[in-house]
Amino acid sequence: MTLEKILLVKPRGFCAGVVRAVDIVEEALAVITPVYVRKEIVHNRFVVESLRDKGAIFVDDLEEIPDGAPGHPVVCIYSAHGVSPAVRQRAADKNLLVIDATCPLVTKVHLEAIRYAKSGYSIVLIGHPGHEEVEGTMGEAPLAMHLVADVADVEKLQLPDNDKVVYLTQTTLSVDDTREVAAALKRKFPHITQPAKDDICYATTNRQSAVKDLAPLCDLILVIGAQNSSNSQRLREVAESCGTRAFLIADEHAIRDEWLNGVQTVGVTAGASAPEVLVERVVEALQRRGAPGATPRVETLQTIAEDVFFPLPKELQRLPMAV
Repeated sequence: MTLEKILLVKPRGFCAGVVRAVDIVEEALAVITPVYVRKEIVHNRFVVESLRDKGAIFVDDLEEIPDGAPGHPVVCIYSAHGVSPAVRQRAADKNLLVIDATCPLVTKVHLEAIRYAKSGYSIVLIGHPGHEEVEGTMGEAPLAMHLVADVADVEKLQLPDNDKVVYLTQTTLSVDDTREVAAALKRKFPHITQPAKDDICYATTNRQSAVKDLAPLCDLILVIGAQNSSNSQRLREVAESCGTRAFLIADEHAIRDEWLNGVQTVGVTAGASAPEVLVERVVEALQRRGAPGATPRVETLQTIAEDVFFPLPKELQRLPMAV
């Protein structure tokens, strides 16, 4: 092996929405137990298992949560990906004490969908079928929403009124791929309305931009994140689109020695749901793989500064009263 340098890019890892979601679960656990979390709070197994070890109970469906009753509150936390109105109604029916950890940027898309549906628009949502965020957004206006994943879907799309159309997007998509789909929508529906502000979140955009700067400087890029993390998958795709080999890994145990054959510089980034401790472990594992007697040096490529912060929901303040 000829590994000489490990190049860490910033920004990487946790975004403000993920920090907020994880903090919500930890703050709730400090006040009351049990705490139920619908779905993975964020798409990262390490984060989920860490919170489970602290007492969080993760469920796939609200029916797995016991009903609440006066004097016996049952806490349910929604994941950062958001939920549909049907889920909210079921939680109300079960008298659950809900704390919403939906990322505020996802909530913004939900509110846009509601507003445009009330105004009689056909809404085209650019997103990945089956993703939890997409399911939640589609649920806000199911009769008005039409999901497209790529340009081919756009070509097949038929709408009741081609002049009253708006498109929205999942927040964790590839910036470049979304631009192509949006361009196809504009060709097919020349009068289409687009959101006043880009729906793709700042963290997704910044991390993809950083990888574009990182790729020309590396022989290989490792993206730390879960396989079901949309924004992490997009980082791998962006690196490959720049001509640099890239692999998405959950942690240091996924690194394969053959990937490093002939590699002098490895770039490392992390998806928005991946904690910094996993980055540290990957760096340590790479350093152990350097040439005999020579530890690869670690350098940082800073591209964009981030200072976004989302406050915790007011529902947390009411938890002590519920105990």
